[in-house]
Formats: sequence, structure tokens, C-alpha cells
Amino acid sequence: MKPASFTATFTILCIIFTLVDYDVVSCLHFSDTSHRTAMVLPLFPPKDTSVRSSPSQLSGRLLQKSPVNAQMALHDDLLINGYYTTRLWIGTPPQRFALIVDTGSTVTYVPCSTCEQCGKHQDPRFQPEMSSTYQPVKCNIDCTCDNEREQCIYERQYAEMSSSSGVLGQDVVSFGNQSELAPQRAVFGCENRETGDLYSQHADGIMGLGRGDLSIVDQLVEKHVISDSFSLCYGGMDFGGGAMVLGGIKPPADMVFTNSDPGRSPYYNIELKEIHVAGKALSLNPRVFDGNHGTVLDSGTTYAYLPEAAFEAFKSAVMKAALSLKLIEGPDPNYKDICFSGAGSDISQLSKSFPPVDMVFSNGKKLSLSPENYLFRHSKVRGAYCLGIFQNGKDATTLLGGIIVRNTLVTYDRQHEMVGFWKTNCSDLWNRLNLSPPPPSPSGLVNTNSTGSMYPTLVPTGSPGYNASGEIKVGFITFYMSLSVNHLDLNPHMTELTHLIAQELDINFSQVHLMNLSTKGNDSLIKWAIYPAGSANYMTNAAAVEIIHRLAENRVRLPDTFGSYKLFEWGIEPPPKS
Repeated sequence: MKPASFTATFTILCIIFTLVDYDVVSCLHFSDTSHRTAMVLPLFPPKDTSVRSSPSQLSGRLLQKSPVNAQMALHDDLLINGYYTTRLWIGTPPQRFALIVDTGSTVTYVPCSTCEQCGKHQDPRFQPEMSSTYQPVKCNIDCTCDNEREQCIYERQYAEMSSSSGVLGQDVVSFGNQSELAPQRAVFGCENRETGDLYSQHADGIMGLGRGDLSIVDQLVEKHVISDSFSLCYGGMDFGGGAMVLGGIKPPADMVFTNSDPGRSPYYNIELKEIHVAGKALSLNPRVFDGNHGTVLDSGTTYAYLPEAAFEAFKSAVMKAALSLKLIEGPDPNYKDICFSGAGSDISQLSKSFPPVDMVFSNGKKLSLSPENYLFRHSKVRGAYCLGIFQNGKDATTLLGGIIVRNTLVTYDRQHEMVGFWKTNCSDLWNRLNLSPPPPSPSGLVNTNSTGSMYPTLVPTGSPGYNASGEIKVGFITFYMSLSVNHLDLNPHMTELTHLIAQELDINFSQVHLMNLSTKGNDSLIKWAIYPAGSANYMTNAAAVEIIHRLAENRVRLPDTFGSYKLFEWGIEPPPKS
């Protein structure tokens, strides 16, 4: 296990080295229980970089029709899983995948059914032979070809003894039932071999959001179906989840923007000038945040890493402001974490013990950080927290990971070369943006039947009064879950269980509500309710039936830590009367 400072230094050194040989490099950081390991993903080197579009060319593109976007839910938790995932459906009929969202990668890939060495992941492998719309990307001068010179391939070597290789294919990609963006054809990687962290991770693959021809964002912009922008919103401490939007949104009036220079680096950089702690600027040369690649924003990195001088000043300022707290040992003896006890377990009260932090940009605008944006919970001491900002070895690059933007909507406005920040509750983003998730896209999730209906005419039975042929208003859906696990073991994991249910049903975390919990010995009975998304008063029939299908077909899968479990007796309730 490498110390945190070594990990950060190694990551940046890899970036500098691979930039010599590759047009774009992707860095994806995975975490073990101590959340310090890193994986570096060099991308496929294009044969002819002259065919690439410049940022100015991209920003000058015009949409053929009114811009739409894909509103998508985020799942998992940055500090528990080491990443956030979203759901994509590939092929006809669609096959579902849980993909890590990564702004440092430009390739989207999933394990292939022909994979000779792939791990056991969240979903079944992609089966090209089962998709009527799949086409391999034929060998051409702009790609590396297989030995038979028939198909384009990609090959990568990873840090931490990890590797990935496979073929490039093209198929219809769907974005879920919150997306108004229709399914689109896109190129993606179909893995034939993976080792190391890629082999063992729970997520199926990666969704590349970086700059490059194979990026899912660039492909959609090239098709003129979205504007050149996307947004991510990570959930807060103890909540996880969040939201993502592919395409443009109307920025909130108080969103804070800073410039992002694509000509300087393939990564999404920002112009950080100062850091204030407890209202006082750290005594630093403003150019300390401008070394190498500048200040890089990377959704695939868990924590934040500062140059040595900036880290020492930040650490000292926080420790000075938190004198009422006791310094304690970190959760892992392999690392010299800076941890404090005595702040209490209520995260809404952390600002009483820890100072506010402001990031000031070159244009004078500032992003205010709450304690959850620079702290993580101590895993062994209740009410204790540790700094989630570390020294980046001797490297001059500032690397800001997901912890910095928890409960913050981050808009990557590539067209105008800016990045925007807006503090908000990401678990309720649609409501706060006054956006109701749009109705499901019929061709986005399942095949249509002969009547043109989105779902099969055979609907699961079990709820009195449900009429499959008529349009009824579904207020919420209830179901029961029985678990054979000790109540004392279950209680600390209820938030995690709620996230898992949302993930398996492909809905927002805020839609899942615990209605009742009863226990007897090692047996627990829980009644759950699934409510409409956002501020809607009822669900569409299509959304309700999709949830019921998942429940009735036992498609909700939980980790072994929850013991044996069973879902049963689902029901439909009408909207509450005014």
C-alpha cells in the first residue's frame, strides 16, 4: 500500500509521461477501504490527430433542432465505493450497465460476452450477438487493428498491475427513463480482457466524459443532438447518489463560473487563485495553483491534492480554527491522516466545529465549501472526522476530486470554455432547478410491442384496481422486504440499503422512503415506498410498470452482507388528495 502523497505524485507523473505518447490521458482513481489507491488509464492513441476538431470548431457547431438533454441518476458513494456510477442501456433490445462517470476518461466501455478474462460485475456482459443493431468498427487508418486487420481494437496497461483490452463497436445507446434525449448510435469499447482493479470492481465499466473523439459527450455533440455541455451533481456526506445531465441546462442565477482552458490541458482545469480558511486568505503566492496542468477537476478522483506549500498552509489554518477538537490517530495506521474527535455525528452541525473554506478564482468569484467538502468520516471513531485534502508530493499540480464538489452542481460548459459551481442538495436537484424529470422515452428502455406500447401488455398482477390498458395516476408504490440479519447489524446500514434499492430500481435516492421497520430475533421486515421523482404528484404508468417489473422479476440484488432477503406484496397507491 502506498502512502497518500506517493499515490498523488505517481498519478501526476504518469499524466506528464503519457502525454508525450498519447493525445489524451485518462486518470481514474479507485479506492480500497482506505481510499488511497489510484488507477491510471492511458487512452487509445489516434493514428491521425489532424482529423480532431479543435475547441473553437466544437463551440461553433449549431444544433439542428432545439437542444435537449439526458437527465440521469447517479448511484453509489464516492467514499464507500470510490466512484459514482450511472446507467446506460446498449443495443436492441437494450442491455443495462452500471458505468463509472469519469471526466478524466474519453472512452466508454463494458465487458463483452466474448471476454476470456473478465470479473463478475454488477450486470451481465454485453452480448453483441443478441443486439440487432450492433456493428463492429471496421479496421481503418485512424485506429489500431486486430491481427486479421478486420476490426479496431484498444489495448491499455494500468497502474496497480491492471489492464484492459478489447474491440471497438457501435450500437444504439439509451440514457434511461429520465432522459428526453432519444437513443443514439455511439462507439464504445467491448472488453475481451481485464485484470487488477478492473477485474474486481463491482461496476461494469466506465463512461468517459473527457475531451476526445471517443468521448460520449463529443459523439453526441458531433451528432448535433445536445449542446456542448454536461453537468454532475454529487450527493453529500452519508447520502451518496446524485444526478447528471448530458447537454445544456439553464444555469442558476447565482452559479459561480471560472475559465477552463482546453488548449492548456486535455483535462478540465479551472483558474484557482486563492484559498481562504475562516475568512482569511492563506499566505501563498497565487501562482502556487498554476503549476504544470494548473488546477484540475477530476470526477474520478476521491480526494483533493494540493502542492506542498498550499497543503501545509491549509492544514495549519484548519487545525488552528479547530482548537476545541482533539487530534486523534487516523483509521488506517499506514497513513498519517489528520483527524479530529469531538465534533459529533450530526453533519449539519459540523460548521460549529470546523471553519468555512472559500476557493477564490482569478475572476474574483468564489466557491464556498462546507466541512463535508474537505472532511471524511473516521471509520472507527464515532463523531470523528479526517482531512480529505492531502499533499500532492512534490508535484506542482492541484488535483480536486469529488469530495470538493459534494452537494454541488458542476456544469462543464465546454462551448464557452467555463466550469460553473452551484451549492445545492443534489438528491433533490430536479426540484431545485424547477425541472420535472421528463416522461420516459419509449425506445429508450425496452422494445415496443405490436401496439406501440412501451411495455409488454402482460403486467405483473398483485395490486387491486391496477388497469394495464388504462392510464391511471400512481401516487406511490409499496413493497415489503424480509431480511435475515441481526437488527443491530442492519441499523447502521439503512442508508446504504436505501441507496442500493434506488440503484437497482434505477430511480433517485430521494424517491425511496422507509415506511416501517419491525424486527424479531434475526428477522427484519421492512415496508418501503417509492414516490414520484422531483415535485411530481404522480408517476407515469410506464415508470410505475418498470419499477413493478423489477420487483416482480426479482431484479433487485443486494450484497451478501445483507444476508438472505425476499421482496414481496407490492402495491399501488393513488396520489394524496388535495
